[in-house]
Order: sequence, then C-alpha cells, then structure tokens
Amino acid sequence: MRAFPCGRCGLLQTFDSERCVRCGAAQGIDWTALTLVADPPRRCANAAVADCNWIPESDGALCFSCALTRTRPPDGDLSGLAAFARAEGAKRWLLFSLGDLGLPLPEGLAFDLLSSEHEPVTTGHAAGLITLDLAEADDAHRTAMREQMAEPYRTLLGHMRHEVGHAYFELLAGGALDRVRATFGDERSDYQAALDRHYAEGPPPDWPERFVSAYATMHPSEDWAETFAHVLHIRDTLQTAAEHGVRVGSADPRGDEDRSLRASLSDWLALSYALNAINRSMGQDDLYPFTLPPPVADKLALVDELIASRSSAPRFTR
Repeated sequence: MRAFPCGRCGLLQTFDSERCVRCGAAQGIDWTALTLVADPPRRCANAAVADCNWIPESDGALCFSCALTRTRPPDGDLSGLAAFARAEGAKRWLLFSLGDLGLPLPEGLAFDLLSSEHEPVTTGHAAGLITLDLAEADDAHRTAMREQMAEPYRTLLGHMRHEVGHAYFELLAGGALDRVRATFGDERSDYQAALDRHYAEGPPPDWPERFVSAYATMHPSEDWAETFAHVLHIRDTLQTAAEHGVRVGSADPRGDEDRSLRASLSDWLALSYALNAINRSMGQDDLYPFTLPPPVADKLALVDELIASRSSAPRFTR
C-alpha cells in the first residue's frame, strides 16, 4: 500500500484515515486518481455505517467500492453491521491494490456480505459474485476456524484476495491455458470429488514442497486462487515496506517499475524473515508462516506474469 501524506499539513495518514490528527482536515480516497485527498468535497453514503472514506461521484451516494456490495445486513442488525464495516474496509484495500496494479476488474464483480447468525452462509464465488460470511470478521471465530482448517493465515483481506483470484481466472489465464494447466493442473476436473477427497484424506504429506498452502492442494482452481492471493500479499507488503523506507534485502524492493515477482523474491524472503522475527520478539506467531520452494515460486511467477500482461499501470507508481 502507498504512503499517504495529509494534503493540508503533510502528516502521514493511513489508508482508512477519516481525519488528520494534526490539522483536523477530513480525508478521503479518490478512487480514480488513487490518492488521499484532504477536505474531500463529497462523502459516501456508507461513511457512518461502514466507516467509508472513499469519495463518491455525488454527495451522499455510494462510492465505487460500496456500490459493488449487492447485499448487506439490515440496518437493525447491529452486530452484523459492525462486521460489515470491517469487511468493507478489507474490500476497499483489495480494490485499491488492484487499481494500483492497473488491473481491469473482472466482469460482473459484486459482493454479498452476509451474517451467518441468521442463516447458513458459505464463503465462496460464482461468476464474479463473491460471498463472504461476516463471522470471519469476528476474531474468536476466525481463530477457531484457522485451527480447525489448519490454515495458519486467515484474514478478511486474505479471503477477499483468494475469492477475487477465482474471479480473475478467465481474465488472466484465458490466453495461457496450456501453461496454466501444466503448472496448476486442469481446473475442469471434478470439484466436488476433489472437495470430498480433501476433507476425507487431508493434503498429501509432501504438500509443502509443491503448494503454498494445504488448502491449495484440494483442486487446481484453489491452487490458482491461493497463489493469486499470495502474489497480492507479496506485492502489497513489498510496496508498503518501500513506501515507508524499510530496507531489508539487498536493494530497494520497489526498484524497477517493471521488476518481476521472481526478481523480488529474495527481498521478500528477507523481509518476511525479519517480520517473523519481529513478531516472535513480541511473543506472537509468525506473521508469514509460509515457505516458497521452487515449484511454488514458479506458480507465483506465472500468476505475476499474467497480472503484468493485463496491467495498464507501471509497478508501484506514486
């Protein structure tokens, strides 16, 4: 993520800042320019209900991000709305990152953000529609699911990145299906059979040598989505480190605007090692509990190459 100075006084702001703590200027994200604006002329209709700081086309309308949400909890569902606000924050981060990469959005992209307190909800995707169980916004629930599913990294933003990865498959892989299938497997294989096998038998014992996560072993489409999400994890974290002057590797991780992910992996490994060490120093678990053996690096490099082939913006522009 980029670093954002206040447009009035220059104090560094966060992506979701609503007001500068030094000068008091209101802050808003201009989606079209991918910048943070001081004293924005308009406010999103979800400014209060979803803590949204994005600038809509007209005052009181929904901003671009909020308009992509097809279904949300009703106004009377206070706990659902609190979770909805956190989910919308993760969605805005996702969309900004995709815009910063210059990626066109998948056709039909929309979001159903639903509370499973009232009816069963399955997080997933279907023809561009991403459904998220808002229970994932609850730390206790997410921790329990992380342990139950043996998923060491489980966050709202991670879910968003994974599910949108499914939506990007046709857009990115359509022109390179032979290469994608040779790398990930055939996405046309029986998904339900793969799902049943995964939950009955678990991942193969050698999965860390070939997959970025245990869940990626379930089916080629899940391997693609997990890998897509990790490309976004790596790109976004390297950009954030560079924007804030953090140097761990041998070079500026922002480097050349066209620098490939493969060329940046040494910097990523150094940065993630340092971040894990810092977390351990604070008595926390590793921030990035993954390894990237050569087959996984090859998958990451292919997805990154396909992203770059559809990107209209140079890497890490300000």
